[in-house]
Amino acid sequence: MGWQGRGWLVCASFLGFVASVQSISRGELFPFGPSASDRLLEAGNDQTHRLQLDKPVLFYDGTFDSIFINTNGFVATAEPTSESTYLGSMPPKFGMLAALQGDLDTSDGVGKVYFRQDSSPDVLTRAAVYINRAFPEDDEVNPTHVVVITWADVAPHAPQSRGDGIEKKRNTFQLVIASLETASYVVVLYARDGIQFSSTSVQDSNVVLHAGFSKGFVRGFLLSRQGPYYRTTTDDEASIRALAEETNSGVRGVWVYEIGTSPYFTNVAPGEVTDLPTEATPTPGGKEEAADIRESVYTIGQHVLFPSYEAEGPQIVVHPVQYQPLQPDNPEVLVVDDTDINVDVFSYNLGTCANNRNKCSQFADCQDHSSGYCCNCRPGFYGNGIQCVSEGKPQRMNGKVHGKVHVGNSPSPLEFTSNDLHSYVVVNDGRSYVAISDIPYNLGPSLQPLSALGGVIGWAFALEQPGFKNGFSIIGGEFTRQAEVTFLPGNEKLTIRQEFKGIDEHDHLVVSTTMEGRVPEVPSGSTVQIDPYSEIYQYSNNLITSSSTREYVVSLPDGSTDTRTYQWRQTITFQSCQHSESLRDMKPTQMLSVDQVFVMYDASNELIRFAMSNKIGDVNGGQPQENPCFTGRHGCDTNAVCRPGQGIQFTCECAAGFMGDGRTCYDIDECRENPQSCGSHAICNNQPGTFRCECEDGYQFADDARTCVEVNRPVDACEEGTHTCDIPERAQCSYTGGSSYICSCLPGFIGDGKVCQDIDECQPGRCHQDAVCYNTQGSFTCQCKPGHYGDGVYCSPERTKTRCEAHRDNLLGVTEFGPRGPRPPVGQYIPSCDENGAYEPMQCHGSTGYCWCVNRNGQEIPGTRAGPDTRPMCIDNGGVPPPVGPTTRPDVHPLPPGTHLLFAQSGRIEHVPMEGHDMKKDDAKALLHLPEKVIIGVAYDCVEKMVYWTEITSPSISKASIQGGEPIAVIRSDLDSPEGIAIDHLGRTMFWTDSVKDNIEVASLDGSQRRVIINSDLVNPRAIITDPPNGNLYWADWNRDAPKIETSYMDGSNRRVLVKDDLGLPNGLTFDSQSSLLCWADAGTHKMECMHPGHGDRRKIVEGLQYPFGMTSFGKNIYYTDWRRDAVVVIDRYANKESDTFQPQKRTKIYGITIAYSQCPSGQNYCAVNNGGCTHLCLATPTGRSCKCPDNAVGVGCVE
Repeated sequence: MGWQGRGWLVCASFLGFVASVQSISRGELFPFGPSASDRLLEAGNDQTHRLQLDKPVLFYDGTFDSIFINTNGFVATAEPTSESTYLGSMPPKFGMLAALQGDLDTSDGVGKVYFRQDSSPDVLTRAAVYINRAFPEDDEVNPTHVVVITWADVAPHAPQSRGDGIEKKRNTFQLVIASLETASYVVVLYARDGIQFSSTSVQDSNVVLHAGFSKGFVRGFLLSRQGPYYRTTTDDEASIRALAEETNSGVRGVWVYEIGTSPYFTNVAPGEVTDLPTEATPTPGGKEEAADIRESVYTIGQHVLFPSYEAEGPQIVVHPVQYQPLQPDNPEVLVVDDTDINVDVFSYNLGTCANNRNKCSQFADCQDHSSGYCCNCRPGFYGNGIQCVSEGKPQRMNGKVHGKVHVGNSPSPLEFTSNDLHSYVVVNDGRSYVAISDIPYNLGPSLQPLSALGGVIGWAFALEQPGFKNGFSIIGGEFTRQAEVTFLPGNEKLTIRQEFKGIDEHDHLVVSTTMEGRVPEVPSGSTVQIDPYSEIYQYSNNLITSSSTREYVVSLPDGSTDTRTYQWRQTITFQSCQHSESLRDMKPTQMLSVDQVFVMYDASNELIRFAMSNKIGDVNGGQPQENPCFTGRHGCDTNAVCRPGQGIQFTCECAAGFMGDGRTCYDIDECRENPQSCGSHAICNNQPGTFRCECEDGYQFADDARTCVEVNRPVDACEEGTHTCDIPERAQCSYTGGSSYICSCLPGFIGDGKVCQDIDECQPGRCHQDAVCYNTQGSFTCQCKPGHYGDGVYCSPERTKTRCEAHRDNLLGVTEFGPRGPRPPVGQYIPSCDENGAYEPMQCHGSTGYCWCVNRNGQEIPGTRAGPDTRPMCIDNGGVPPPVGPTTRPDVHPLPPGTHLLFAQSGRIEHVPMEGHDMKKDDAKALLHLPEKVIIGVAYDCVEKMVYWTEITSPSISKASIQGGEPIAVIRSDLDSPEGIAIDHLGRTMFWTDSVKDNIEVASLDGSQRRVIINSDLVNPRAIITDPPNGNLYWADWNRDAPKIETSYMDGSNRRVLVKDDLGLPNGLTFDSQSSLLCWADAGTHKMECMHPGHGDRRKIVEGLQYPFGMTSFGKNIYYTDWRRDAVVVIDRYANKESDTFQPQKRTKIYGITIAYSQCPSGQNYCAVNNGGCTHLCLATPTGRSCKCPDNAVGVGCVE
């Protein structure tokens, strides 16, 4: 295969140069993480996620529409079995693509597994480069679809480790599946220093990691056998370490394989370029060019020498950044760990504007160059072209702060997570303000010297002196800043890492800050003063460095002062375009001057504040600037640009998106001025200085990020009723994800699920020899022949007496015989039996004339006895008004087929039929009526189609079939206030909360085998939900002093708090298995919020709720009950707004709510088959199950 086109030559040259120097760096992996819009695999050990593919993958001779991504370093073509079946026992029984497979773990929060599907031109082109280079003799390959899976900083699974992630070795590697219509390829990338361990512990022995491909078990005519297994490593750990040093693609650390072709396939084919090019010796004329190339690409792993300087004095000579070997004795040497820098020139500018224009800011123009493209901000805006902001407009920054900081000599760190950071910059005078919330009193005073926490925002938007540019003008808003602070003389060290993630939908810069280390103690009540300082910034391609020494004065509470010092070193790394106009004009050194520094810790509000003025200019100071535009003393509006004139003349000009005279500026409402600002199916939202287009519900932005196109959402054909399965009486439709489903015939029928035919079960021996077998649809019945009695399975010539008949005949058997036959003695009561042998509902005493009602067992119902002149009204169910519920009475019918919304309202449970995700409010009616009861929680068992409920007047848990029947008491003892209830339909158990006992209990669905699983640290538990396929339990405690939302495995183990901040009264809780979203409704904060439990990505759905109580979810909608509105309210979580309400005819408080599915949701757990092999309770966990005994298990032969 020859290289075709100039683009290939550029890419080939680049890759060849990489190979000649060293292994690929972490920054040269395919883009990954949140900035690449990756999804995140749930944290833990042996976690699996099924990914439905947009286009199929060919593997060996099979075609797969979905793959399974696993924590343990591999991708499977079928759902993996438990890790115990393949760790140390390779190859596995299922299809496996092993990038670096072993017993891996991400539960410490450091390691991550990212994945996404990608069809962007730059990613497809990059994959094509690797593949075509690896197979130089083959025809050129151009993939149309790519799956990128990245295992970043994953650690070996070590159950007994401290769990803080400090001492662990970690591996980082990437697997890319690139497919076209007739073939699939795998590109595996192992970063330099990305393989830090080569074996993991399995059953007390070390097992070497595996890389390779296994087809899994292959079914034969009679037996199954192990299919082909292509292993790329051996049992020698050296073969694992060699992955980052060798190649089969010509690029060190990059391995390429052809894994499937159509229509014919033989075996996995490795890349054919195993030789590495030697590094070319530059000619004299090429030395400078070669040096420039190396400097532009390779800044990782080098040791940067910072020149020393004095803040004041003679002319400063600043040398360019030099790369030298490590010199441990030189205090000015900063070692930059290559895991902290992500340099990737290659991925930024590959391609053309035609394919990448949407990557530029809406305020930028795209320009093609011979080897790529660049984005440049238009006049009136500044930035790096990817992100542009209006000149003169104030800028805001929001983010979160995490960290562990020791204060003074304290052995224990103070931890903080998700503390809010807010910043505001008046750009036209360079003044910046930063505030960080929830800083405890024993840490806040000691953080006051660190004004530099917010200093980077000051540098980014510093007031520019003539000919100089602030940080945002050069590199935009996506960069990483790593700083090390050394406090003198105690040598306490603090590391600050800040990830700037660009501008969000509100035009705010987003930052994530992490602090680790130790700071000297500043006593409580002290204040800190920081004098003006200067800091030299040195610029090179993709790397900016600075260092300085700063003094600060601590004023102690006793009036004394203490002058202290710290050394500050930082690196800022970013991705750049080598043709960028902002880089072309970039000066190698600039000086940031900071004055008017103000710091304060507000102990009463636990808030620390910083403010400072920032100017960027000449490292030697230059000529003093008198023009007010450069001093910041101009009086222009904060939303205006100061334009310098001659001498001290200047004008004020409102920033883009504002109007006025410059001294006073008003926001322009672009949406009202030009209603056509956004296209069709889009909504225009005005914002200060700009506007934003958002697609209507049901639409999303196309690839151009401007046009709204209809969303092609996955359709559950089983739920929508658009499937092609046979009718529900003969077949079952099972949703399998995406828009896929499976049809299967019900028991008693045979066929492919789309057409099912009745099986004639009336074979010889089915019924008793004296019975006749009648075939029915899907079943059969047996009926005894005339003259015989029984159920058809057993028939006898003599009819077996009923309980009533035996009772009656037994009494008659001891009677005396009179002239007219047998007569009972005077005063003897003889029961009356009906034609079927059952007790008549009303029984009477023949001698006294008294009558009374009896139940089905013939026992008198108290309070029903009547005198000789009256007759009680006796009915079949025991003499009290029957429940108006799922019975066969003509005025109350069982629920029709389909999905229903069930909710509790005082002493009744009502239902609303669903049509899609909408409520058929006109068809709502009572399902069950229980006078004088207060029903709190409701839950539904989709297997037996039973509704369960808790009620607190006579504390109990009961159930009833929605297909008709009477209420059945399940538990009536040892309950105080049962409220929330949830069902595990797979494990056949139920869970409930008791807000008086303050515990969580589990039992079998018949009420037996009760066991308390949580009985500590609960105050007001209420809402509880299950996630049966994943073995998780979630609940909310609305304790007013410390509300929280918690989770555990279903056996109560691995309990942990998910949310405890910014909660009020978390009443409602729901979990959507399709999106894995946990959502809650809070009657204290009046908000509805959601999060992925494994990610911690909490986000607000709606606010302004009145008094939510219960909630449930179905598809795109969340349904909650509101006590103040006496209504069921519907929230569209895609549109983040209320979409419908339903008010029952009876206006009283509405309590619990649940969904009664027409068919059970898909999914399995270990307890679903044969009770998981347990003797009693089987309780699922994410990786298996726990066999547990009930609390009263003495002498019942239970095995845990």
